Amino acid sequence: MASQSSLTERLNLFMRGDLGVVDSLLQDILPTLHEIAVRELKRERYMAPVSKTELIHEVWLRNLSKGGWQINDQGHFYALASLAMRRVLIEMARKRLAAVDIGLAMDQLEAKDSDAARVVDMHYFSGFTLREIAEKMGLGVRSVRTLWGRGLKELEKVLRSLPDLSE
Repeated sequence: MASQSSLTERLNLFMRGDLGVVDSLLQDILPTLHEIAVRELKRERYMAPVSKTELIHEVWLRNLSKGGWQINDQGHFYALASLAMRRVLIEMARKRLAAVDIGLAMDQLEAKDSDAARVVDMHYFSGFTLREIAEKMGLGVRSVRTLWGRGLKELEKVLRSLPDLSE
């Protein structure tokens, strides 16, 4: 029990900003954090292409390094760390699903209006100005502006029609 209270004390010192305990704290908590990360990654194996080390780093950077957690004991700390890992994985999954939605929408826009899709791609994804796009496509700026507006309307329509993959 002495090592548990020692770990709890060091966790609380760290959460209050004492960086002097970091090295010994990491030696004690990393093996268990690795076990938790492996468990969480197995649960989310199709949605999160990250390693256990990357997941721990994300949790460390987003949560632990900022301190402020109120730790009751080491079990409570590991429960909080597990929850933080799950949140990181959910956020990663949502980002991937959003990218899929945009990809599907762009594919549908390309099939329906290839010129509008090209303008959206060049302006939104590649950062060209409407004037630069007009020059590259051999069109007037007004025509490009019309294609841009049409492309955005179509994308919005397509994105609204897609099933919500995040549920």
